[in-house]
Amino acid sequence: MKAPSKPMEQLWHPSSLLAYDSPMIPNPQDDFDSITSEAKSTGDTTTDLYDRSLTSRRCALAGVVCTSIFSIGCIIAGSSIIAHPKPGYYGEISYYLTNGKLSGEMLSLTLNLIVTLCTESTGLVHSISLRSALASESRLRFNTNLRLLTAARGWRNPNGSLLNGVMAVLLTLSYTSASLVILPSGTVATIDFDVIYSVYITGFPLLLLGIVMLLQVVIALSGMCAVKILTWSSSPFDVTAALVHHAQLTSVPLRCMCNLDVGGSPSRPSEIQPSAWRAHPSIRKVIIFLWGLVVACAGWAVLATIIWNIFYRESGYSVPKGSWSFFPNQASQVLFDGGADVQWWILTFVTVGLVQGPLTLGLHCSELIVNVIRDERRWRRATWRRGLEMTTNPLKSFFTDPLNLVLFAAKPILHWMFGISFKLSIEQVNYFEGLSGGVITMRMYIAQIGNLCIALFIFACFFTIVALFRPRGPQPVAYGHLQTLANLVDEWSPVMWWGHKEDEIPYCHAGTSDHPLPPVKMDCVYAGSGVSFHPFVSPLGSHLQTYT
Repeated sequence: MKAPSKPMEQLWHPSSLLAYDSPMIPNPQDDFDSITSEAKSTGDTTTDLYDRSLTSRRCALAGVVCTSIFSIGCIIAGSSIIAHPKPGYYGEISYYLTNGKLSGEMLSLTLNLIVTLCTESTGLVHSISLRSALASESRLRFNTNLRLLTAARGWRNPNGSLLNGVMAVLLTLSYTSASLVILPSGTVATIDFDVIYSVYITGFPLLLLGIVMLLQVVIALSGMCAVKILTWSSSPFDVTAALVHHAQLTSVPLRCMCNLDVGGSPSRPSEIQPSAWRAHPSIRKVIIFLWGLVVACAGWAVLATIIWNIFYRESGYSVPKGSWSFFPNQASQVLFDGGADVQWWILTFVTVGLVQGPLTLGLHCSELIVNVIRDERRWRRATWRRGLEMTTNPLKSFFTDPLNLVLFAAKPILHWMFGISFKLSIEQVNYFEGLSGGVITMRMYIAQIGNLCIALFIFACFFTIVALFRPRGPQPVAYGHLQTLANLVDEWSPVMWWGHKEDEIPYCHAGTSDHPLPPVKMDCVYAGSGVSFHPFVSPLGSHLQTYT
């Protein structure tokens, strides 16, 4: 049968703008390891084509090894700095830069990027082990789950509620520590007409960063060893095929044209499908939470401005000219400029962590939107000319997905911008003749809080647009819902096409095949192969059905 000359439908792609069940919330590649499962088949011999994705496992474990090395290095370096303090200082070493203040900020951004790479590596292992744990309990509904807000049964389980909560705290402390490792000195010297800017590498935050990163590795590896992982693939089709093959999931009849597997009534195809916002309840919670972050940050900026006006303007101060800039400068409005000693480190971590924690959680929850849209984009390739490939290269899949790249870039940048607006610095003071030291000061920069609010607003707008987009075409949406995919895919093959398969009375059948299929007929009612009678057919055709 002749293949369509162009795709029947396309899911919105972010490049067009630029060229779970959770009781707690919410072209096969030549370099791949496509292997056949050795488990006993359940009667459907085609589902043993699923890929265990050993390439993904090797990449994930390599990332964990690199994270472990980085963590141990931070522990050794932090301990060394604390053990050999400079007289008058509190466990920090100075580092001089000749390229101005920008170089110090780039060091902070680089450190945040490294922390993001490490947490993503451990997070991948943790999320895959959680997915397998939920599958073993017959509680896995979606291919993508929020790993910190979804838990397996048993409080001692490495993927249970207790250690998931610990992982959330450790993730927050990772970025909090990274924000406090590199502190500006607050002083600028001029030597031979060259501006010298000094920064301090603090020992205690560096030590804590290494400890919390290493603990995340331990928890992730414990979860991996505690459960049998059927597949390391991020593809919802490999996961669905693996569950069907191991008799953990079965196809339900009468649902070849149903969205998200609710209801079994025969229905007509629809020209437009429900958005992720309407079809996936957890997506709505994530979007609302992101806008809550924007409101909270705006409130933070307003409150800081009010306090500035009350305590500073009455003393004769006015808003400095040039105070609105990306980086703080001498004209920046400063709130809370006070001294601190070494005993105040714990209070500092608690304060910064409480403020930065919601930002960390919001960025983590945004992964759900990215992965759900990714899963749906893959499914809708079944109507493209080249068809849907079950197996995908994990690295190629990551670097060719604009949403993944946007979120990956946003994590270190937003945490870095938070560090700019809520900053600690070290001021040099002379105690008496011959002895000088450093005093730690905490500062909030009002203009930089405003910059962070603007960045969060853009971030929330972008992901809201993504979540509200409605795919065009008659192909039902799944958004990574495994039962729905099991119902829609009736023939498994390395490359699949979806479309019209059979004309029957009274209902037609749509499904998948290993060869291109014609488009479904918009005026026909679809129910499935072999259906001869159904008591009721909705005259309205296909309508939104949501899973809760």
